Amino acid sequence: MPYKERSIEKQYFTIGEVAAQFKVAESLVRFWETEFEELHPRRSKKGNRLYTPQDIEVFRTIYHLVKERGYTIPGARDMLKQKGPQLKEKIDVVQSLEKIRAFLVSLKKEVDTAGKAELE
Repeated sequence: MPYKERSIEKQYFTIGEVAAQFKVAESLVRFWETEFEELHPRRSKKGNRLYTPQDIEVFRTIYHLVKERGYTIPGARDMLKQKGPQLKEKIDVVQSLEKIRAFLVSLKKEVDTAGKAELE
């Protein structure tokens, strides 16, 4: 039987990795942990926070509400309690549309530069 290589995915992320992924300060990650009960990372024996991919999805939802949509913290907390699963689906759609838009913009730039090169 041939050897089948498995893809290895991280199960836990440090607070620094989470902060770097969203380009925010580590203190903001800690603050939101105290403000939102949905965000509760595990702790290592040394007391370091360990975030699972599910925790990162919750953080992504909070980030979207507070930083991108401009909700206050109490408003974001209420929105999470009322429309948690529906909100995640909407955020996924918005993110995929943003990726498509970025691709189309880069494609337009390539077409424009190719068109200018042909004219010269």
